[in-house]
Amino acid sequence: MSHKNRITAALVTGVLLVTACGGESHNMSDMSTDSTETDATGSESSFNDADVMFAQMMIPHHEQAIELADMALDPTLMAGEQVKTLAAQIKSAQDPEIDLMTQWLTDWDRPLMDMSEEHDMSMDGMLSVDEIAALGELTGAEFDQAWAASMIAHHKGAIKMAETVKEDGKSTPVKDLANLIMQEQQSEITVLETLLD
Repeated sequence: MSHKNRITAALVTGVLLVTACGGESHNMSDMSTDSTETDATGSESSFNDADVMFAQMMIPHHEQAIELADMALDPTLMAGEQVKTLAAQIKSAQDPEIDLMTQWLTDWDRPLMDMSEEHDMSMDGMLSVDEIAALGELTGAEFDQAWAASMIAHHKGAIKMAETVKEDGKSTPVKDLANLIMQEQQSEITVLETLLD
């Protein structure tokens, strides 16, 4: 087995063994930002700690998904057309969601998560720096396989986080976003699974 094949096998196996980080691919066009912000801001009683934690954790989740999408869109890694299409979809959905959740935290007077404290490694599906570096060593079909496995894990992690806030959260806009994340990412998981051998 070649060096690259060993890397691919390790990445695919390792990522699928980990419950993944929340992928970042959802379409915000169906959500009304104005009504969401109005509902979410109101009084202190309109949200709880579970809502705050969801936003604080999902923002870096989404940021890593965008990082993975950027890798797939890097022409030097020679990703397949289907992977590039999914990557563009994920990236375009994540930016507005990050903005929305950041605005919620501002309105709630709550801080962003301090990523210098390595909180990301406690989140489902987040890849380590070494795993991302290994993914970047792959090209073509080998990259596609490892990227798809990584993104499946990432999306499963996001779905798990969304399920948690639906049960424990209080904010209706947060629960609406959680529902959207679950729907969009499960749909993408179905497509991603077709890319695995």
